[in-house]
Amino acid sequence: MLAAVTNLVVYQGSDFQTTFFVTNDNGSQFNLTGYTGQSLIKKHYTSSTSVTMNVNINPPQNTGSVTLSLPNTVTSTMTPGRYVYDVVLTSNSNYKSRVLEGVLTVVEGVTL
Repeated sequence: MLAAVTNLVVYQGSDFQTTFFVTNDNGSQFNLTGYTGQSLIKKHYTSSTSVTMNVNINPPQNTGSVTLSLPNTVTSTMTPGRYVYDVVLTSNSNYKSRVLEGVLTVVEGVTL
């Protein structure tokens, strides 16, 4: 699996959710049975502070469907601006793969 690069936009004070699909090199759906996911958002790669983004492997797990989300209680505390993020999936045998990465932009809200 190679990491895809996707830039995301999050609106401050709003719920955020997006779904993506992990595929094999031949384009077929990757079976994520037994996998768990983790995602962090940081101001830059070497930042010591981070925000955890929720990672859900969607059923049925053999479709390769993964949903990322942040509740409004988290986005409302994030300072507007550019961040970096990645998504790492871990198999039940502890094999780790970075499957998604990019820039996450938090856009300031008028109504919070």
